[in-house]
Amino acid sequence: MLGEEGLLEELAEKNIRQFKGLGVRKIITFSPHSYNVFKNSYPKYGGDFEVPHYTQILPQLMQSGKLEAPVLNMKVTYHDPCFLGRWNGQYDSPRKLLKTVKGIELAEMERNKKSALCCGGGGGGNFYTDFLGGSEDSPARIRVREAHDTGAQVLAVACPNCLTMLEDAVKVEGLENDLKVRDISEIVNGME
Repeated sequence: MLGEEGLLEELAEKNIRQFKGLGVRKIITFSPHSYNVFKNSYPKYGGDFEVPHYTQILPQLMQSGKLEAPVLNMKVTYHDPCFLGRWNGQYDSPRKLLKTVKGIELAEMERNKKSALCCGGGGGGNFYTDFLGGSEDSPARIRVREAHDTGAQVLAVACPNCLTMLEDAVKVEGLENDLKVRDISEIVNGME
């Protein structure tokens, strides 16, 4: 998705053949970038699969009792990943999942949902973080400061790129003792 359309087409067609040969009907993704590609690009090549992001599956499992929600007493703010939020309109399921954890106080950043600031890692940005990452005005550093302003102890994410970008920004900002960056999957698994 970084501009090599021919390679995307080749990989998609190869993967689709293999998935169909294995009888795959549903692809659960961890990455919002993968979610976006499987959901929006693969159908162009004949890959019509049900594609949920894990934050859409886990709330159902928690509510049904198939997974037990931990009890964590902490204030959490959530960063909306671009490819889950703005690109695909998935704002509620991550928040619903966080709310299954007893004791969490969810504090929204001023810029959230459609107006959330990108972490800077999308579109290949994670490959040139040294170029932007050192700047006080890098998206990740700005976002970490916004998260810190909520008074939250944990900045929750639902994207591996966001996790890396924001963890690095926390270190550069010198906030390691005040703010931890955790994927929602870590939080619902009982991280403390």
